[in-house]
Order: sequence, then structure tokens, then C-alpha cells
Amino acid sequence: MAGAFLMEIRRGTQSALLVFRAAAELPSAPVEVSVCADSLEVRSGGSCDAAALPAGVRLAPSSCRGLRRLRGDGLHVRVRLRCPPPAADVAVTLRENLKPNKSYIFYCQSCGDIVVEDRKFLRVLPLPSENWSDLVEEWCCHPDPFARSSLHPQHGDCFIGDTFFLLNSGNDSHVPESPMCCSDAGHHVLKTGSNLKSKENTRVICKRCKAILGETASSDTIKYYVTEVIIQPTEGSFSPTPRSQFVQSIVAQCLLELSSAKSTFRFTIKGDNGKTYILIWLLNSDTLLVESLGSSSSHSDFTLFGDILTLSSGPVGTWNAVKVLYQPCIQCRNKELADEWENDMGVHPLRFPSETCLELLLILGLSTTSLPPSLRCMNSFQVAFLKM
Repeated sequence: MAGAFLMEIRRGTQSALLVFRAAAELPSAPVEVSVCADSLEVRSGGSCDAAALPAGVRLAPSSCRGLRRLRGDGLHVRVRLRCPPPAADVAVTLRENLKPNKSYIFYCQSCGDIVVEDRKFLRVLPLPSENWSDLVEEWCCHPDPFARSSLHPQHGDCFIGDTFFLLNSGNDSHVPESPMCCSDAGHHVLKTGSNLKSKENTRVICKRCKAILGETASSDTIKYYVTEVIIQPTEGSFSPTPRSQFVQSIVAQCLLELSSAKSTFRFTIKGDNGKTYILIWLLNSDTLLVESLGSSSSHSDFTLFGDILTLSSGPVGTWNAVKVLYQPCIQCRNKELADEWENDMGVHPLRFPSETCLELLLILGLSTTSLPPSLRCMNSFQVAFLKM
């Protein structure tokens, strides 16, 4: 069966870091490594493990350098690619996913229940960044013209923010006027009269699974977070996606879009309660990961994407991913650094439900612990990959 290995490929430099994990099991035994253009082979202790590389990934064996053996890691070697790796699939951005004059259904990502049914948008408009109002004084030579107005969608509008959608709910005639009201498909929005007194009683909650989908931004505006809903054309059908896979894909997409549009690579992950949960530094966006669990027990220690790599994926799995550095900020950890980033105009905030922030922190932590020990930290930050 295939030997266990991890390969981190950089498309920009056409180079790869290759880690033979099976070699970590026999730290004192001699190891013979063979690197071919389309396969890898490790001989040790009388056994031979081989793995075929996926189509489109071809190595230049003569370029191997930096061979070393690290305790607990296995064998490390750097190698160049013979030809450019397969191009990354062009993901449809959040802003491109919705089109005017088309009908859509919003589903709860967690359970698949319908949140917004058969809604046609006449206008789909991007919102300015979250802190745009802080710069108004720099733009205008007279008092703030937007001080008494808010950017709320009208009937038939959908406004798209960095991490959310704003929809008008005033046209839903079946919404009762009571302390407990419902969104399009009966999803609960808790509020006290017309005064929204706290985040807890403005949350939009899935009626079926009780997952938090968003919040009420005003009496006729609902905010849905991109990590909590799946949007499909009316003629399409709901296809469930594992929660961890969906969250890391959406967050990775947000990081890529914002880094490209705003040339910013540092982000604070904030909850809907205003607390900072994670500091993220986008390191690489051109990564292709190739992983084989092999037949050895090492896969129980190193599994980069956990249950995503299954037998149905074949002996070798391949993923596009972004590489990030991060620091957790829960329980007052890294408070000084968090305060410094908070006051830095080059750092962009991203807001999600607090529960999703904790999910993301868990995903990052599992990614870190799945890496070989020598690759888990960089300059006091922890290292992780988010699969796209």
C-alpha cells in the first residue's frame, strides 16, 4: 500500500517540501528514499512503501536537496517540479454567487432547512468595508452626510458585506407583530417590541436545528452570515457539505478576496459579541497539498484534513489550500498583540457568530496538530492550512 507522506507545493515557485512520515516510525533504522517524476518510494527495515503521485504533479528528481531526518517528523526533502502543477479551480466569489433577476433559496448550512424561499433580487450590491464611516471625515469637507442615514436594503435588494448578506424582510406579510417573530421560513428572531436591546435577542435562529444564522439589523432588515447559509438557485437542489469543510472553505475565500481587493494580509476574527477570537496572517494563497495516509499507523498522528481524506478519495488526496499564521485570543491570550492589531489600520476585521469563531479556532488547532512538529510554528505564530 502507499507510504504516508505530505507534500506542500507552491505554485508560484514550482517547488515543494516533501515529508515522508513513515520514516518517523523507525528512527534508528536506515532509510532508502527514491524520488521519481511520478512516484515516491521508501525502503526501511525490510519493507517498501510506494505511492504514485496524482495526475499533473510531476517532480524533477535531480533537484532534490536539503534531505534531513527529524525525530517525530520523518524525512524532509525539498524538490522542484518538472512542470507547473494543475491550476487552482477558480472559485465563485461571494459577490459573484448572486445575480440580479434570478431566484434563489437560502438554506441553513447545518441542517438544510429552508431559510429564505424563492427570493428574486432586483439589485445585488456590494457594501463598503465595515469601518468605512470612520473615514468619512477624510473624504468630506462638510459634516458627515451619512450621519442620519443607514445603508439598509429595500424590497428586492440584497446587500453583500465582507462576511454577510443584508436582506429586506418588510415584504414578508406572514411575519406576526409579537415579541417572537419569524423570518421567511419560520426562523425565530427574538426581540422585545421594536427595541433591539441586546445581541442575544436579535439573533436569527434556525427553527429546526437552533443554529445561529444571523441577526436583525433593523426592524425590516436581516443579516445572514456567509458561514451559516448555503445559497442555491431555485431550480437547483441542496447538497450537504461537512460543517468543518464548509467553514474553512468560506473563511479561506474571504481571506483571498480581501487580500486581493485591499492588499491586506492580517485579519482579526471577531464574534458578534464584539470579542476578538483569532488573529490571522495570510501567508500563502498558492498552495497545493498532496497527502497520502499510507498503510502505517502514522496516519493516526498526522492527518491534515481528518475525515475529509477517505478511501473514496483514493490512496492520495490533493487539495487547494491557503496557509495561515494565527494566534488565539480567547481567555485573554495574546491581549497585547490583539490590542496592537486592533489599532492598526492595516488589519481588517472579519465578524462571524461567536460560535463559528470557536469552530474556526478548533479547525485551525486540528490542522496545526496534524502537521509534523517542526512545521507547526513560525515566528511565535501557529501554522495551519485552510482547505478551499
